[in-house]
Amino acid sequence: MAKSAPKSRNDLQDNTKAASIEVLQACLTDGIDLYNTTRQAHWNVKGSNFHGLHLMFETFYNTLADDIDLLAERLVQLGGTAIGASQNVAAKTRLAPYPAELKAGADHVAALMDRYAAMAKSVREGIDDTDEAGDADTADILTNVSKNLDKALWMLEATATN
Repeated sequence: MAKSAPKSRNDLQDNTKAASIEVLQACLTDGIDLYNTTRQAHWNVKGSNFHGLHLMFETFYNTLADDIDLLAERLVQLGGTAIGASQNVAAKTRLAPYPAELKAGADHVAALMDRYAAMAKSVREGIDDTDEAGDADTADILTNVSKNLDKALWMLEATATN
């Protein structure tokens, strides 16, 4: 007979953990989608600003990779299962589908602005939800993710005004 995994000594209440796991999974799903979308833009961008946009998008997806790893790890720490398979992400993302035909840098910037703004809004709602549930640590992780999303959005918006 196999031994069951030891119960975590994390002292958060079960209802707090459940609320945080739900928020974290939704943010993880959106984060993976945004990561893949940003890679799509990185690979396919064309135009006079190619080099700068290509590098900027690479910076964004590297930051997203770190952030989604933190979200997934926190989710598992609380007793959940981080679900990140492509099929699950496609079925559950809250972000709008990314147009595969985009090539022009300005079009990628516009499309990414919408998605970064949408995810930032959802993450901020998650901050409030997890803080209200009594999980300050998850709220703190989400706050850092929010800061990174806001910085990327600011950079995209600054690029769009050129």
